Amino acid sequence: MREKLLSIGDDFWIEDDQGQRAFKVNGKAVRIRDTFVLEDASGNRVASIRERKLSVRDKVEIERGGDTAATVRKALVGLRDRFAIELKDGAQMKAHGNIVDHEYQIERDGRSVATISKKWFRVRESYGVDIAQGEDVPLLLAITVAIDSMT
Repeated sequence: MREKLLSIGDDFWIEDDQGQRAFKVNGKAVRIRDTFVLEDASGNRVASIRERKLSVRDKVEIERGGDTAATVRKALVGLRDRFAIELKDGAQMKAHGNIVDHEYQIERDGRSVATISKKWFRVRESYGVDIAQGEDVPLLLAITVAIDSMT
């Protein structure tokens, strides 16, 4: 993925481990709120990522097929960056680590489902997302985009 996600109207490609374009993040410039669309390599919409403002804390909703698939909220407690992720089926995930420097993990039930790291790349504005086998790749990429948009 590419850093500097919040540039207005910025579109960029997410490449797989072979360097092939796998997903595109389309930043919508005309919206008041941060809105991103995750598309597959063929241009099909996989998820919409939309910021929602609340009185206590902001949240970002990830929509798939017209339904909210996940909601990402910044945790209110603790000194380290932490995010709570609630899935459509009620399951919970959390992201914790050094979010700003792109060195963190996303966990479900104490098990890492994705590791985000900048250390794997020499390109300055890039970072990697290593997703565990059998996990929902588009959803975890959308969660990563949501977290990036909130930091």
